[in-house]
Amino acid sequence: MRILLLGGTGEGRRLAGVLSRHHDVVSSLAGRISAPTLPEGEVRIGGFGGAGGLSSWLREQRISALVDATHPYAQGITANAVVAARAAQVPLLVVHRAPWHPVVGDTWRWADTMDDAYMLADSYRTPVFLTIGRQELRAFEGLPEVVARVIEPPGCSLPSSWHVITQRGPFSVSGERALMERHRIGVVVTKNSGGDQTCAKLVAARQLGIPVVVVRRPALPSGTAAVSSPRAAVQWIDALTRGAE
Repeated sequence: MRILLLGGTGEGRRLAGVLSRHHDVVSSLAGRISAPTLPEGEVRIGGFGGAGGLSSWLREQRISALVDATHPYAQGITANAVVAARAAQVPLLVVHRAPWHPVVGDTWRWADTMDDAYMLADSYRTPVFLTIGRQELRAFEGLPEVVARVIEPPGCSLPSSWHVITQRGPFSVSGERALMERHRIGVVVTKNSGGDQTCAKLVAARQLGIPVVVVRRPALPSGTAAVSSPRAAVQWIDALTRGAE
């Protein structure tokens, strides 16, 4: 079976490693990070030209299954995948890691959009720790005291009062505590990305009694098949393979 795997996440890399043992897998990365960690097997980097371009590519390459293992907030990519898969009549599965949930001791405030998150963060009038990715930083330019952590430099001008940290996870609880205490962080702003790579900030905030503004995940298009683990995705592929025999 020839599979197109929209990746760029740890789940995508794990899936590529497992699926490539028995299938012809092409992993596609968006190309937003200059030095990504590459998965096993064939890799293409760059977009397809929207849903129409992706649909044509699926047909031309005789793709049997499309697996979207992109970031849970890659809303545009997932929307294009849904449209393209339907047009090309290719089965689609979305793999999104399980979201985080608050536990006893957490003070979470939920936001539906980045604008909502900005308003909530601004209400604290204290240094803000932004861990939302570089593309959304401009929505918070009105905040004077910010520590922003990103994987790569933002590529845009930001207020001179901001402190930008370029760093890739995983992060430790002790390290996150030290960062928050050093910068006197009063509120953390994050997406509900899930996974183990960056959850230490939530534990550190809980231990320090710091509130967290959590931006909810965008909803998947109606009728989209989705699982929360690479194992479940492999089972889905196995079922497709048996159905095609």
